Parts: sequence; C-alpha cells; structure tokens
Amino acid sequence: MSVSAHETTRPSRGFRIDLKTAGPLLALILLCVFGYLLNPLFLGEGNVTNLLTRSAFIGIIAVGATFVITAGGIDLSVGSMAAFIAGMMIIVMNWAVGSMGVSVWTVLLGVGCSLILGIGAGFINGFLTTKGKIEAFIVTLGTMGIYRSLITYFADGGTLSLASPARDIYRPIYYDSILRIPIPVWVFIIVAIIGWVLMNRTAFGRYCMAIGSNEHVARYSAIKVDRIRTLTYIIQGLCVSLATIIYVPRLGSASSATGVLWELEAIAAVIIGGTMLKGGFGRIGGTVIGALILTAIGNILNLTDIISNYLNGAVQGVIIVAAVYLQRGSFRAGRKNKPAE
Repeated sequence: MSVSAHETTRPSRGFRIDLKTAGPLLALILLCVFGYLLNPLFLGEGNVTNLLTRSAFIGIIAVGATFVITAGGIDLSVGSMAAFIAGMMIIVMNWAVGSMGVSVWTVLLGVGCSLILGIGAGFINGFLTTKGKIEAFIVTLGTMGIYRSLITYFADGGTLSLASPARDIYRPIYYDSILRIPIPVWVFIIVAIIGWVLMNRTAFGRYCMAIGSNEHVARYSAIKVDRIRTLTYIIQGLCVSLATIIYVPRLGSASSATGVLWELEAIAAVIIGGTMLKGGFGRIGGTVIGALILTAIGNILNLTDIISNYLNGAVQGVIIVAAVYLQRGSFRAGRKNKPAE
C-alpha cells in the first residue's frame, strides 16, 4: 500500500512542550520546590500571602513595561517615578488633613493625584521619545534623575511621612483582604487580565508587536507609530501610579530610597517571562510569572542563609543577562533553521 506525499510530510501530533512558553512556569514550580526543601515555611499560608502581596508592586509595573519593551522602547525611570508620586501623594494628603480634616475624600484626593502624575509622567517620556526624537534610554535616564532629585528636595533629604489620621483610613488598602486574598493581589490580577486582553485581543497589542519588530514597515502599514509608542509609556506611568497607590499605605512614608532598583526588577520580570528585549513580541502571562519568580528568589534569600539577601540585586542582574543571552541564542537558532526563500 502506497503512502501519499502529503501523509509522509504531515507533522507528528505527539505531545510536545514548548519550552519558550512553558519555561518560566516550570522554573517557578522548580523554584517553589527548591524553596520548600530549604525551608518548609516557604509554602506556609502566611509566607505565600506575603510573597504574592510583595510581587504585586513589581508585577503591576512590569505589566506596563511589557508594552513599552514590546514596542521597542525602555523605561528606566519607573522606580524614581514611584518615589516621586508617593512623595507628592503624601504631601497632598497631609495638606488635605490640615485643611479639610480626615475623611475618605482625603485618600481619594491622594489617589487622584497619583493617577494624574503617573499618566503625565508617562506622557512626558513618550512625547520626548517620539516627537523629540531622543533615544528612550536617554530620556528615561534623565527623568529618573529628575524624579529622584525632586523627592529628595521635597523631603529635604529625609523622609515624608503620612499623617496618622489619614494613614488609619488608608491602611486597609494594603492590609485588608477580599475572599482571603490581599487587595494588592486583586489589583495585580485585574491589571494583568486587562494587560493580557490589550496585548492579545486588540489592534493596539498587534501594533505594539509590529512596531517592535520593524518600525519602518509599521509606518508603511499606516500604523501611527508615535501615537502607539506614546500610549505604551502612558500605560507604564498609569501602572506605576497604581502600584504606588497600594504601596504608600504599607509604610506610610516616602524618601529618596523608595523604589530603588524597581526598574531593574520590572525589566527582569518582563525578560524572564519571555518578552523579547529587542521588541516585537510580548507575553503578559510570562511577565506575571517573572514577577513571582523574582519575589520568590528574594523570599528564599530571606528565609535561608545560602546567599546574603544584600546580594538580591546582583542575583537579579545575573538573571537579566542570562535571560537575554538565552533569548539571543534561541533567536539565532530560529534564523538558522528558517528555510531559504
């Protein structure tokens, strides 16, 4: 019995695991097993809740960073931006306490201030990058220094502290739970879902990938590149403001040390999750897993004495370099295996 050419070339339908997609999830599972073996308390309810809550800050910022990086940009200012927004929120709420007394409106005024500043800061980064024709690295490096200097100035080199009456009202935003899940985690989940829909189910997400893949082709395809890129930075600023809103009630203060290395952690979460640093491909789900991996690593360092937790930044730096190297290797392999046209 003869076999047709179509049947001989038909691909196998056997079970296959796409390591590029499943790799971050497998890494998270292995990391959890490793953490449990080192210290059984790692998977305790209290520690898991704490881990998820802490991952929410970087995770929310990283969702915004996914859009920026997918479109071929970069934002180094997110940590300084968060510190500046937190400081301005505290100044505004303290003024409201002295002028209008303490109420829910005091907190809402601070929240509104955060949203306006975040969106505005994102727009400035996007406008200078697109209309100003300045490299995103230079723009965000400059604004990083500006925001960090401003918070240092407003705090007079010290710390800005939220008035106790306002903090009592604001405190539940971080410490309360809904269905036994902390509020920051719920915010993270909602932001991640909205980000996934935008990236995978809308024209905006497709445009981001097209611009990151080849900006010139995107322009020839009638995609409004400058507008889309500016929107990615606005989304980034909005995500920073949301993360700051749920971060301020945690400590009730802000200083020049607030948000240090958050940009490193956000970029690391994005890259670990499978988003290409050179742009053109983004994975919101992978970013969420990447944020959990980074937080889990820091948590394991705190629970064990294998490596000093002061080296957490060094570990994250190594992870970024390794992730980019692996991406570069897989990209080259894909180019070699691509059939000649």
